[in-house]
Amino acid sequence: MRKKVEKSDVEWRAQLTPEQYRVTREKGTERPFSGNYRVSDEHGIYHCICCHAPLFENEHKYDAGCGWPSFDRPLGSSVVEERPDDSHGMQRTEVVCAHCDAHLGHVFPDGPPDTTGLRYCINSVAIAFHPGE
Repeated sequence: MRKKVEKSDVEWRAQLTPEQYRVTREKGTERPFSGNYRVSDEHGIYHCICCHAPLFENEHKYDAGCGWPSFDRPLGSSVVEERPDDSHGMQRTEVVCAHCDAHLGHVFPDGPPDTTGLRYCINSVAIAFHPGE
């Protein structure tokens, strides 16, 4: 596994846009249907916007109709961490980048039953698509 990326708030703010910082470092959520990523057949990998670690394959992305990019699984078992999240009066499972602790989104058990049954609901500002990888 890669060494954990640690930066100060000043360093993160200098690297990220205000929206990327709000979502990834302050555990925010972008507005639904505001993201840049739609389902396509293009081969590629989605990387963490903060540390550039590879996180999700485009072939595991699907349209869940929820307004955020959705994947049925991460790239591997060690690329994301899942943590309990009881904020906002709800019990959810937060998904963070295992390499830099960036908040990515949440995982829910209502994904495609013919695959993993999971829906990794990810903020599009937290990831960057690298086509052809």
